Amino acid sequence: MDIVDKATRSRMMSGIKGRDTKPEIIVRRYLHSEGYRFRLHRKDLPGSPDIVMARARICIFIHGCFWHRHQNCKYATVPKSRHDFWQKKFDENIARDNRAQAALKEAGWNVIVIWECELREPAPALHALAQKISETINNSKR
Repeated sequence: MDIVDKATRSRMMSGIKGRDTKPEIIVRRYLHSEGYRFRLHRKDLPGSPDIVMARARICIFIHGCFWHRHQNCKYATVPKSRHDFWQKKFDENIARDNRAQAALKEAGWNVIVIWECELREPAPALHALAQKISETINNSKR
């Protein structure tokens, strides 16, 4: 049983954004300040990655722990009401993410996934991201 009425829940759920989220903005600002240039949400690529660095062939996904089911994360909870509906929704999200990432890798792209919970303490996550990008760029020059 939901604690709010149907109209309130609908309004709350419609307010959840799919792009320009706080975690996305944190990553984009950091990358830009480090001198990286990128494109956002390229629809011509599988999964429409959040950040695309075309020259380095890097796609970055910034996943919300709830919607994309971050393993063993306290934010990946399952709502108590309509359990079957939510489980099906989450399973479909995971399958779609896996298909998109596999298609990108098959096409020669490097895929990096950053989880929302990692950005609650952004410094270590952003430092690790910069290292991954740097390693990928260096490996591609060989």
